[in-house]
Amino acid sequence: MCGILAVLGCSDDSLAKRVRVLELSRRQFIFLNPSLSSLSLSLSSMFPYPIKTLKHRGPDWSGLHQHGDCFLSHQRLAIVDPASGDQPLFNEDKSIVVTVNGEIYNHEDLRKHLSNHKFRTGSDCEVITHLYEEYGENFVDMLDGVFTFVLLDTRDNSFMVARDAIGVNSLYIGWGLDGSIWISSELKGLNDECEHFESFPPGHLYSSKQAGLRQWYNPPWFSEVVPSTPYDPLALRHAFERAVIKRLMTDVPFGVLLSGGLDSSLVASITARHLARTKAARQWGAQLHSFCVGLEGSPDLKAAKEVADYLGTVHHEFHFTVQDGIDAIEEVIYHVETYDVTTIRASTPMFLMARKIKSLGVKMVISGEGSDEIFGGYLYFHKAPNKEELHRETCRKIKALHQYDCLRANKSSFAWGLEARVPFLDKEFINIAMDIDPQYKMIKREEGRIEKWVLRKAFDDEEHPYLPKHILYRQKEQFSDGVGYSWIDGLKAHTAQHVTEKMMVNAARIFPHNTPTTKEAYHYRTIFERFFPQNSARLSVPGGASVACSTAKAIEWDASWSNNLDPSGRAALGVHLSAYDRQVSSVSPGIPAIINNVPLNMEVNHPGVAIRS
Repeated sequence: MCGILAVLGCSDDSLAKRVRVLELSRRQFIFLNPSLSSLSLSLSSMFPYPIKTLKHRGPDWSGLHQHGDCFLSHQRLAIVDPASGDQPLFNEDKSIVVTVNGEIYNHEDLRKHLSNHKFRTGSDCEVITHLYEEYGENFVDMLDGVFTFVLLDTRDNSFMVARDAIGVNSLYIGWGLDGSIWISSELKGLNDECEHFESFPPGHLYSSKQAGLRQWYNPPWFSEVVPSTPYDPLALRHAFERAVIKRLMTDVPFGVLLSGGLDSSLVASITARHLARTKAARQWGAQLHSFCVGLEGSPDLKAAKEVADYLGTVHHEFHFTVQDGIDAIEEVIYHVETYDVTTIRASTPMFLMARKIKSLGVKMVISGEGSDEIFGGYLYFHKAPNKEELHRETCRKIKALHQYDCLRANKSSFAWGLEARVPFLDKEFINIAMDIDPQYKMIKREEGRIEKWVLRKAFDDEEHPYLPKHILYRQKEQFSDGVGYSWIDGLKAHTAQHVTEKMMVNAARIFPHNTPTTKEAYHYRTIFERFFPQNSARLSVPGGASVACSTAKAIEWDASWSNNLDPSGRAALGVHLSAYDRQVSSVSPGIPAIINNVPLNMEVNHPGVAIRS
């Protein structure tokens, strides 16, 4: 996948504008000091230094096509057809131009139905130009994959923009004072050029012919009507295996992210089973590489090593310290473009790991995001009062993924030119999983049904086991917790030293929108505002109360949660095996609590985040 930037209908079609678009797409940012937040530098004062906008997303090639007042720019990370798939891409007579960030997994099947068309490359994305020729704008639902793209029809100077169903790939839309429309993979491409910008909604397309957005993805679960289809474990298993197998489409070295939890372990197990029969194995060998990150002695490192040994992968274990993570926070916020607390907590280890993985020559990894949203895997789902509430909460969680886990996985890996693929968010698999009667997803500990029981049961094969039993039934551990409990505790202690009580008193006046209510949240917000001072930027980040990654609505499930609002899984009191002390929230102001021998400031309980995953 890649990075895209398009300027459509601008008033200036001069060479200077072309140079500006190239600059926005290609320039690099240099962080001079890991403690930059302590320096009194404004964003404008940093501009003399090169700024990394989109080049990090696609270091392999840059392309720019101009047609009159429209510019389509592309930064390529070459995964499929590295030799000839440079973008922008064209149809036969070059009247249709497209810049794409994505992977189209069914492109070979689609090519068979486009036999009357001449293809110039082996790129999976080239089918988009020819599908448009055949079907106009009504082809997007035919694409099986993840994508964002801008297509320009030079015959009438019309254009369309589309984003994949769930929003796996990041995309933003902005408007200039001159009437231009800007499209970018990241906020960085827009925040200096547009009067207003916002996240481009998943499952939508924008048509210049209709001058507006319309929803192209509208599956049955989207309406939140409670389904009644009986649970079929084999149907679920086979659907997920298909989702993983199609993501083995690659012409470059790849691996799997392996935390040792259920989701990543299943991804690794299925990949290891099917890798030998793929083109990737013929090119790069049939032994799978796996990657894990954590603090020394963390739960994930231990579990991942056990799974790797069981599956026979070439396992790479990366260690980081709390200080390593703290030193990276500035860069993480710049790249991930959020001030959401748990997104930053979880993005930092992934950001550090992605850099290590890319240094090994790997350009693509397969990851386990999305399972908890689909199956009610977060620990707060233990308190779901009934199947109707559980189902509606899973629907809310999936719809919000593009603001949280998809954003984290996409941007923290692409910061280093590494692509992360997420089979749990496969369109076909989601439709099957969300059509299951949610009574089967209800957690019933008295019956031995823990969180994500339907997924665990689907892969509980006694004859040909996918995983060791205790891994298959390991309790849910959020990524930011699993890398080591002292990571979050250390972050809280660090920010408590840098944010004063006086700052917190005035927080609502300084940050009236999504006011930070903990010192940790305040610290992240100040960094974010320095990089992205525009009102549109702060409005692009969601807010609200959360406990253990819940939506604000789900807090109603347990009255005690309102006094223990923290997005960590350990906030699920009475559920998590290493939950926070039930009394910790009542510690007097100024007296630090101690968890895992790390000072933990609990003076304010509410981190001001929502729908975290």
